[in-house]
Amino acid sequence: MSETRRGRSDQGSDQLLGAAGLSVERMPMLHVIFDQMANLCAESLRSLSPSQSYFWLSTVGSSRLADVLDRYEDAVAAVYHAQAWDSRILIGFDREFVFTMIELMFGADGAEPPLDSTRVFSNVELRLAQALFERFGKALQSSFSRATDVTFALERIETRMDFLAIGRPNNMVVYAKVLLQGLDRGGEMFIVIPHSALNPLRQALAQIVSGESASADPNWSKQLHSEIQRAEVVLKAVLEEKMLTLGEVAEFRVGQVIKLNANPDTLVRLECNNQRLFWCRMGQLNGAYSLQVKESADQKREFIDGILSR
Repeated sequence: MSETRRGRSDQGSDQLLGAAGLSVERMPMLHVIFDQMANLCAESLRSLSPSQSYFWLSTVGSSRLADVLDRYEDAVAAVYHAQAWDSRILIGFDREFVFTMIELMFGADGAEPPLDSTRVFSNVELRLAQALFERFGKALQSSFSRATDVTFALERIETRMDFLAIGRPNNMVVYAKVLLQGLDRGGEMFIVIPHSALNPLRQALAQIVSGESASADPNWSKQLHSEIQRAEVVLKAVLEEKMLTLGEVAEFRVGQVIKLNANPDTLVRLECNNQRLFWCRMGQLNGAYSLQVKESADQKREFIDGILSR
């Protein structure tokens, strides 16, 4: 009888907590998660921008969805689907954030005054925002891995906050503000997660889980380094890629010649585990094909080229 009463009491407590909304103060792990996300966002952009950018967590709070979105009428936001939570979340940038990232990514020196415009976002600005949303969604997913296993799938990008239907306007949400500073200007990123998504994680978020481990054994570290140095990897040299339809591929015949947009001066892309390492020149040495490394892969250049080519 006592166990039954206790079970009913626990269910009643859960219902009361769900009705009253979650308390951010009782989930200190949220601050750790959002703070780690800010650090990962800065780290992911370090090799892409010649100027240093700084991200830091400003606020974590709880409010109605409509009240949070009303503060960001002039912003761009991404909707992510969290299947494990059966819910959707938001990551958004205000106008100053987008303009600052444009300056950082395209190599500005900060000499020009900050943009102060109410125009609609350009295609390049929206493409940059999408590229950042893809990176920052992964950063948030990695940060939540300490508390739960969840994947955030980017669904769409919106510039009108009234189109961000992740719940009813009166539904309670947890929000976080992450500030950006770079080139003597700044901006704000915001994250919005419904209470209904975090409610099953209350216990996991009530305790701070440190990602730090005990000091490593120097002998073990030396052995691990030695094994890594001897590990075998597969290198792939890609001369040229050609887009074909499935119908064209189905018509391939033995002996057919497939023409590539390449010539003797075309650089060969050297990859390992789908990561570009170097650009090489193809040649021959002792009767065998060979590659001469010409330059390292420029991640910043390829990142910007990928944005402009979309």
